[in-house]
Amino acid sequence: MDRLSHIRVVLVEPAGPLNVGSVARVMKNLGLKQLVLVNPQCNPVGGAARLMAVRGVDLLQAAQVVPSLAEALQDCRRVVATTGRDRTALSTPLEPPRRALPWLVPPTGGAAAIVFGREDSGLSNDELNLAQRWLHIPSSDDYASLNLAQAVAICCYELSLAAIDDERHRDPPAALEAAPPSLSATSLAASLSEPLAPRQQLEQYFADLQNLLLHTGYLQPHTAHSRMEKLRQLVNRAYPTESEMALLRGMVRQGRWALHQHPDALPRVNAAPPGPTPDNPPAQLSADLDDP
Repeated sequence: MDRLSHIRVVLVEPAGPLNVGSVARVMKNLGLKQLVLVNPQCNPVGGAARLMAVRGVDLLQAAQVVPSLAEALQDCRRVVATTGRDRTALSTPLEPPRRALPWLVPPTGGAAAIVFGREDSGLSNDELNLAQRWLHIPSSDDYASLNLAQAVAICCYELSLAAIDDERHRDPPAALEAAPPSLSATSLAASLSEPLAPRQQLEQYFADLQNLLLHTGYLQPHTAHSRMEKLRQLVNRAYPTESEMALLRGMVRQGRWALHQHPDALPRVNAAPPGPTPDNPPAQLSADLDDP
């Protein structure tokens, strides 16, 4: 199906060649053509993988192998990450495949990806935060853990169904139904008329923002990672377009320029704060800012 040709299936550090081969087979069955392997822990073109791939061996041979997930997603504008963890342990809403995956299908949105984690431990929080939406496949409490190839098969099937539904691509109410819960009607219209910012642009923004906030003293090295994680989730929920991301990056660049022009304005981050006096009582910090 040409409607799925822009969607890549990304496996992070797959350890089982039988799983990799099975993934290639089901991708071939359901019309997905791009397989990306992040630091594979097995031989993805060995005999075991080829045995399970059957007529999907060409996908194994054409699979792109990259060292990091960030590299696999750098030109992607829409990314869905999968997780088997309970929703109570995560800050971003978890969605079932039928809700989240149609969002990847419109080819006008540019390159897209669905990401699957390691067989034994899944995706880390940092890896999940490279995606705008998080997907969880509901399963029985008696045995909730799905095999990697089974999870990929379920998601490929849902993508195939979404691609077959041609009416969804022409009908704005259907596009709204597939939109993320946090996406307003205004943002939805913008995302349909202008491509979302690619992952590489977002990562450059986050790196520049962290550097600026460290220089201004808002971030401290020991809490920078946790606070930046919250900022990442906030920006991811907004689904910024290319022009919106250019605006945000311009603000950061202007801030860096201003600090360079006026270095005396920088706070003495490493200096001990003055102790409280009758004329200088302790500041009352807000709970939000004081929370690491």
